[in-house]
Amino acid sequence: MSSPVTANDPARSPSPAPEAGLQGSLGTADLVFTVLAFNAPLATAVGFVPVVIGLGNELGAPMAFLAAGAILGLFAVGFTAMGRHLPNPGAFYAYITAGLGRPAGLGASFLALFSYYFVLIGGYAFGGISLQSLVRDTFNGPDVAWWIWVLVLQAGAGVLGYLKIDLSARVLTVLLGLEVLMVLVYDAAVVFTGGPQGTSFESFTPSAVTSGSVGLALLFGITCFSGFEATAIFREEVRSPERTIPRATYIAIGFMATLYALGAWVMIQAYGPDHVVQAAAADPTGSFTHSLQLFVGKAAVDIVSVLLCTSIFAANLSTHNVTTRYLYNLSVDGIFPRVLSGVHGRHGSPYRASFTTSALALIGVVSLAVAGVAPATLYATLIGIGGYALIVLVLATAVAVLVYLNRHREIGLGVWHSKVAPVLAIAGLVLATVLATQNLDVLIGGSRTSANTLLAVAYGLAVLGIVLALVYRRTKPDVYARIGRQDL
Repeated sequence: MSSPVTANDPARSPSPAPEAGLQGSLGTADLVFTVLAFNAPLATAVGFVPVVIGLGNELGAPMAFLAAGAILGLFAVGFTAMGRHLPNPGAFYAYITAGLGRPAGLGASFLALFSYYFVLIGGYAFGGISLQSLVRDTFNGPDVAWWIWVLVLQAGAGVLGYLKIDLSARVLTVLLGLEVLMVLVYDAAVVFTGGPQGTSFESFTPSAVTSGSVGLALLFGITCFSGFEATAIFREEVRSPERTIPRATYIAIGFMATLYALGAWVMIQAYGPDHVVQAAAADPTGSFTHSLQLFVGKAAVDIVSVLLCTSIFAANLSTHNVTTRYLYNLSVDGIFPRVLSGVHGRHGSPYRASFTTSALALIGVVSLAVAGVAPATLYATLIGIGGYALIVLVLATAVAVLVYLNRHREIGLGVWHSKVAPVLAIAGLVLATVLATQNLDVLIGGSRTSANTLLAVAYGLAVLGIVLALVYRRTKPDVYARIGRQDL
């Protein structure tokens, strides 16, 4: 007879394990850098921090980032606690299956794939136009079409995705370290030089915190943390996952909250509280580099131009690896062809799923290039809808965590881990989801009609996954039993 936990928990149903599991020896630092790379901190400092200042919470922008970090920190309390009892590397897919059932879990996996795929294509488009500008404008080189540079980025991500994950982690560590160092150099230069109005702490006053569009600032703030949950999807490839994954999750959230809040506060000092909102609103992407040149010099701007491209590549590589592992897990479970669950004998990598991810990304970019879609518009739209889907998934996962931890009280968690923190996280994430839905046209930089169309596609895919699971329950019970499987 099955144990009570197994009988009531779809993620714990016995299921065949893949022929060979993924292999890796990622430590805490490796996992942190892998996850942080997804967010491209330098690109966030250049492109998102000014937006939060100019269009969002104005002088209260630093507190918006800290509030976003607090909400996700509360989410991480239950998320990491549940992860210690759910050794499945499926991330959103596994957690939602365990808490809300197989249909919801499969629907979430389809939405997650949609999200990461859109982020990947959008990131490649951003990388293509950034490399084109770098070679043409900074180095006075040839004007090569943006999509050709995308092929270069895809080749690099594809090769590293084929090899052992440890190599990707080392590459990401170096690239991320350089971009974070550049951001800190800028921060230090402004702080020690002093802005035109001296040092101001007005950002932390009640009037500043409630200024501007607080909701929009919170929305953009949470979007900047996207990808932190991917710590769980590398479970099979880390050392001591019960310790490494929670530690990496908290470090990643804390680091991003500090880096973004500090960056926003420093930028306010660089322009002065009386002028920064106007400057950021007038030129969201150029305001950072203008102040960088003023405080650090022209050479720093050129260095940032190079590091911005490496930052985007690091983000693309991280997104490629996460997308690949969703394909791998769904193929292991029999939802996608089992051939995609192949693991490389020497590298221990999901190489077939990686090849498939590269091929799908290539098809997406080529199709959009042939259609003549402007890459700048493409980037904003795809990253925006991908970020929106991730917010929805984090909310669904928070609900799943609450249900799971209170269903399995034998785990022995206290009220803080099982009730208080998850409920507070859900409240913050509900607010963020409502705001994201209402402001999706702003998030994607498009019309309300295009926003509604993308919403229909996103939720349509989630419904498709739910319906498919229900069909499998009647027609392929063996496949249904493997949804959200847990290798015990």
